Formats: sequence, structure tokens, C-alpha cells
Amino acid sequence: MINNESKKDNIVFIGMPTSGKSTVGVIVAKILGMDFVDADIVIQKAEGQKLSEIISDRGVDGFLECEERAILGIDTHGAVIATGGSAVYSAKAMEHLAQRAVIVYLDVEKEELFGRLRNVKERGVVLREGETLDDMYDTRLRLYEKYADVKISERGSTLEDTVGMVIDALQNAYAGVSDE
Repeated sequence: MINNESKKDNIVFIGMPTSGKSTVGVIVAKILGMDFVDADIVIQKAEGQKLSEIISDRGVDGFLECEERAILGIDTHGAVIATGGSAVYSAKAMEHLAQRAVIVYLDVEKEELFGRLRNVKERGVVLREGETLDDMYDTRLRLYEKYADVKISERGSTLEDTVGMVIDALQNAYAGVSDE
């Protein structure tokens, strides 16, 4: 599926917290025989702290700096990369990823997202002081739409459905990339 002559030999997942970026990403990587990179784990290893601890110790801006630095350090080929939901706040990081990857946005409905999100602080979700989940959703939605090459709606879909839609969409996306 992936054309080695193409510069875009990675797949990047973006989307809200709990949209399934890591879960779907691991399965897609297995199906396609690719490596898997979880940007949140890259951040935790580089910083020696859990995401929630970084946010608590350094604040949102400090965390976003760590996240940007970690993403800019990802230099891989033939990999599926799951980003954190806040990766889209860094234009620099997203441009870096877009140079080498087809960016897949996993779109989850607001009501379902809010039902899935249990402990926002423990999970390490980036929320600015006074920002509500509604505010976060509205802000990030525009950014996900901006950076996505492919949008997968998870509405009413099982995990298997979502993976199947991703594989189908990637076949179409890479068919277009290989013609460049």
C-alpha cells in the first residue's frame, strides 16, 4: 500500500482524547506490517514523568512545549504514529508530521466523547484554566479539520468498523500520493 518513493510513508492519527488513536493505530500497524509510535509515551520517556504530572508541574504551556519537542524528534519511516489530542495546538509539530505522513482524523461525536472521558486530570488531558470540555471540543475540532488528510467518522461504529474504514481510506489516500 505504501509507496517507498513517496515521502509520506507514515500514518498519523489525530483526534480527541478517547477517540481511539492508540488502539486503532496499533491494529492498523499490525495489519499493514508497520512500526507503531505513541507520541504520549515518547513524551513520558523523554520527560521521565506521566502526562498528568508534566501538566501539574509545568502547566499547560510547559506540557505543550514538551509535546512539540517530542513530536519534532519523531523521525521515522514506515510507522503509524498516534499523537496526543493536543498535538494540533502546535503548527510546527503538525507541519513536521504532515511532511512525512497521511494524517487521519478519528472523529467522535461530542456526546460520545463526553461519555468516554472519565478522569480528565489523571488522563493528562490539556485544558487551560477556565476552559470547559465544550470549549476544548470546539477549538480542537477546527484544528483537526484543518490538518486532516482523511476524516473517519466513528459514529455508530465498532472498533473493527473503524479499522476497516481507516484501511479503505488509506488505500485511497496512498493511491493519490503515489501519483505525485
